Amino acid sequence: MVNQAVRRLPPWLSRRLGQPSKLHTMKNILRSRNLHTVCESARCPNIGECFSKPTATFMILGDVCTRQCGFCSVEKRGMPLVVDPDEPQNIALTAKELGLRHVVITSVTRDDLHDGGAMQFALTITALKDTIPAVSVEVLTPDFKGDKGSLETVLNEGPDIFNHNLETVPSFYKRVRFEADYGRSLDVIKMAKTMRPDIIVKSGIMVGFGETMDEVKSVMKDLLDAGCDAVTIGQYLRPSIKNLEVEEYVPLEVFKEYEGYGRDIGLKYVYSGPFVRSSYNAEMQVPSFKSQVASQ
Repeated sequence: MVNQAVRRLPPWLSRRLGQPSKLHTMKNILRSRNLHTVCESARCPNIGECFSKPTATFMILGDVCTRQCGFCSVEKRGMPLVVDPDEPQNIALTAKELGLRHVVITSVTRDDLHDGGAMQFALTITALKDTIPAVSVEVLTPDFKGDKGSLETVLNEGPDIFNHNLETVPSFYKRVRFEADYGRSLDVIKMAKTMRPDIIVKSGIMVGFGETMDEVKSVMKDLLDAGCDAVTIGQYLRPSIKNLEVEEYVPLEVFKEYEGYGRDIGLKYVYSGPFVRSSYNAEMQVPSFKSQVASQ
């Protein structure tokens, strides 16, 4: 077990804080429309950079999750918020105000809702495309308990990228994602590609829990077999003392090896590095995704 109190971060994990004035402005815009971001709720290490651009990953359906994943700092206690009917339009207006050309929408898991929140995803996609005609939209969804109808509700609105994260290797699910199921998440990815073969299907994992390189490569192969186009791999960084400890700070050369392996087995795009997150630099990834997918 890593002693978090005495172990220093390696030099490749140093991070700039961003520009305070721009962070303050971004937060004021979000609060004025009662919006949440995963950047804030999950204590993402990239928040300074992203809010200073500015860009953000909008988190719909409130900021209280119905699951208790060990890696995540999103609030897990209390009653989930009532679904806000104004949220889709408020996100669209905010995205337009910020001049965003690519918007990422994610959510807390809402197992309390009959559709898992799928309709709110659909309404948000529609609002964005109606308000910003040239926008591309990426959704990062929960597993909807594997419900095909909920998945169809989201995909029928035409997101440009569908993302559902596996988060970790199967052997760590009981510790990292004990209320999720590896096979079910793979099925969600497979269903999404089957329903909409024309869109980019994406998934991501974190490393640093103590997994082996062979386990990570096995997950990448599972994703390829499920029809996944793009994979992101990043270092798990403990967001709070309530969350799981980091077991390993993965060296840069290992991230590079994962990228090479992904290309070798036929994945169309792999983005791998210490600070890589599902939506990190998402707006910059889109042209690469599209060119890579088109060339295959």
